[in-house]
Amino acid sequence: MRVKLGINPIGWSNDDLRDLGGETPLETCLAETKLAGYDGIELGHKFPRDAAVLRPILDLQGLALVSGWYSTALLTRDAEAEIAAMQPHLALLKAMGCGVLIAAECSNTVHGNRAVPLADRPVLGAGEWAAFGRRMTRVGDAVAAAGLELVYHHHMGTVVQSEAEIDALMAASGASVRLLLDTGHATFGGADPVALARRYRGRIGHVHCKDIRRDVMERVWAERMSFLDGVVAGVFTVPGDGMVDFPAVLAELPGYDRWLVVEAEQDPAVANPLHYARMGRAYLSRIIAP
Repeated sequence: MRVKLGINPIGWSNDDLRDLGGETPLETCLAETKLAGYDGIELGHKFPRDAAVLRPILDLQGLALVSGWYSTALLTRDAEAEIAAMQPHLALLKAMGCGVLIAAECSNTVHGNRAVPLADRPVLGAGEWAAFGRRMTRVGDAVAAAGLELVYHHHMGTVVQSEAEIDALMAASGASVRLLLDTGHATFGGADPVALARRYRGRIGHVHCKDIRRDVMERVWAERMSFLDGVVAGVFTVPGDGMVDFPAVLAELPGYDRWLVVEAEQDPAVANPLHYARMGRAYLSRIIAP
């Protein structure tokens, strides 16, 4: 596979629970990203949102900006309002040379609320998918018109979590809505990432490589834990350190030549970010080596 290896800064500083790694400077994250051997990094909450400021910071470490998350609110506003709201984010990604914009519906998500168990997350009714898909497609069309691709991030605690919900979104949306395959969120949500890779290989535009510790995942469901409590307990880890069959997933993506992004939100006080960044890259490098 001719791919590029990137990482998400969430292992150094958590975006949803900012007490995790809150004291870690952005400079440490970027320096250790380069030290671990990565070519690029995704946005985090400590990154400047002005390309003229951000570019020299990344250039100093020889890093590319891979992409950045955008929270849509299409269950509470129409596509035109969403397109207007996303323009600063879209402009930043375009100025930084990114190829994709990561989107996830977050108007009613519970993934950032420690008081709500994952089991009580919101769900869409059967009659709501068509309208949601139309709106997301309209947003995807606007992103495509700007020269990028919208990749939808299925995510725990949101309305697109399970395999059935991923299928529903893909069926309800048009070609401008591509899929971000996240191996960890797929597994956590009860989906088979190998089957998803096989089924949607033609629409997968981005891949997050995240592993799952099976025992912690089972405890999250058994004890009705929140998403963030699961993160703190260590449900996620880097590729090769959990239950996901990465060789099988990547075997279903012949010709994929985009970014593989290591992403594993953990407590950096427990899981040293540089150590795990190196571990994840070393494992993926062995798989993709010719």
